[in-house]
Amino acid sequence: MLSATRASLRLFNCVSQQRLASTLVVAEHDNKTLSPVTLNAITAAVKMGGGDVDCLVAGNSCQAVAEAAAKAAGVSKVLVADSKDLEGFLSERMAALILDTQNTNKYTHIVAAASALYKSVFPRVAAKLDVAPVSDIIGVKDSDTFVRTIYAGNAFQTVKSEDPVKVVTVRGTSFEACSESGGSGKVEAVTVCELPVEMSSFVGQQLSKSERPELASAKVVVSGGRGLKSGENFKLIYDLADKLGAGVGASRAAVDAGYVPNDMQVGQTGKIVAPELYIAIGISGAIQHLAGMKDSKTIVAINKDPEAPIFQVADFGLVADLFKAVPEMTEKL
Repeated sequence: MLSATRASLRLFNCVSQQRLASTLVVAEHDNKTLSPVTLNAITAAVKMGGGDVDCLVAGNSCQAVAEAAAKAAGVSKVLVADSKDLEGFLSERMAALILDTQNTNKYTHIVAAASALYKSVFPRVAAKLDVAPVSDIIGVKDSDTFVRTIYAGNAFQTVKSEDPVKVVTVRGTSFEACSESGGSGKVEAVTVCELPVEMSSFVGQQLSKSERPELASAKVVVSGGRGLKSGENFKLIYDLADKLGAGVGASRAAVDAGYVPNDMQVGQTGKIVAPELYIAIGISGAIQHLAGMKDSKTIVAINKDPEAPIFQVADFGLVADLFKAVPEMTEKL
């Protein structure tokens, strides 16, 4: 009888722990609007299961972002950490805040989009928690098991984590965005802990402005490569993109050659995109570039070299001189 009672208690404790398990999604934003990749991260967090999904909005004057996050489907609660010390989203301070939030709420999963910011923040969080981070996942099998790519996307790796806290970054293009409306999460202000201020300070930032869609969230992307031969010739890409209402990207070769700034780079060391339509112009199709765009729904390639690797992943290919073909396409549009 005593043995059965102890077994029942163990089962009850296990069930209780499952009910108490919850996930924290750390939002990405600019203090004004919620980044679309956060909605993809919320979808991944819901798939991990285990209980409620909370969202941490940390920044300076970011109340509007918190209200937007509260409306997202699947979010139970939004924690708002609003402080001037969080201006610029410095990695050391963001990590300290996330750790303080974890110490208070004891989440089983801490999740964010695999962006440049959280690729810097989350390894710090994982190190302090003494767990192994699981980075850039493309699939969720269960609360402990995740799928990620290796070898520039040429192989899939299934990772099972037995750590008490899973620190996970999510490749946004691999998950559908949750609905921006329909949620009823409550917004709760949290006290910002003492943040490290002596290691670094935020001086300012210079952001490139464009009327074109943001590259990572654009439904159509037109990218140019080394075949354009100069930065001036990228006007062909811009003109076509404007006709299509598309975002503009570039290969690493074009960026390294100085044709365009590096924030336009698509690839393993650039931005990962998966638009409805991806048009690759003058891009040979190196593995590094393919890793950043091969999940696009439809891929169109224009290159004068019929043996270019890009044609192996393209749904439609045109072997032609881009300096003739692209102006003709733009004119017909």
